[in-house]
Amino acid sequence: MIAAEGLEPHRESVDVVADAGLSSQRVWLQPARQAELPVPGTWLFDPPHTAIRFIAKHVGMAHVHGRFERFEGGIQVTQDVGDSRVHVRIDASSITTGNNTRDAHLRSADFLDVEHFPYIDFRSTRFAYRGGSRWSLLSTLTMHGVSRSVSLDTNYLGMVNGGYGEELRCAALAKAELHREDYTLNWRSMLARGIAVVGPTVQLELDVQAMYRTHDTPTPPE
Repeated sequence: MIAAEGLEPHRESVDVVADAGLSSQRVWLQPARQAELPVPGTWLFDPPHTAIRFIAKHVGMAHVHGRFERFEGGIQVTQDVGDSRVHVRIDASSITTGNNTRDAHLRSADFLDVEHFPYIDFRSTRFAYRGGSRWSLLSTLTMHGVSRSVSLDTNYLGMVNGGYGEELRCAALAKAELHREDYTLNWRSMLARGIAVVGPTVQLELDVQAMYRTHDTPTPPE
């Protein structure tokens, strides 16, 4: 099989015979069928089928997996998809890693300081097409009182009629790497051998399903 991003894979069977060479040939890969883009209008995230996850390095080798359980957001899709907009508001106190002591520490002033910064806001500025099903989502992320530009590597998964009410849905998987110190999340603790308890970067992943709602322009959360 021969495969490349944005192209249909080529498959064929080859018989390998001892002491016999294979004749070379040129293979042309055809453009892959493009997934149907979302129709213009307002799309709202479906929380039961959407996850906002993260992975952080722990003691230099292991990983801590976590997620945010409460959030709201949506996509305003325009005729020119590149001009579409995404807004997500995350309840910072809803962070969970499966360990109550660790979760309380992450909510404290050492990290997210949810008492003073209760929300994490994500607002896109533009979609940039990268070929195949890939897009870059150019955005601003505001966390811990600090706003930074971030680009999410996004894999668009398509649009279908599905769900309990046969709603029109679209789906995407977006990933980015964040540096804690960019958002003044500077807490450090070192092991005796000089290894940080928490690594300097965090892998962020948005696994999104959105439901089509209306042609009207949405009112973003305050």
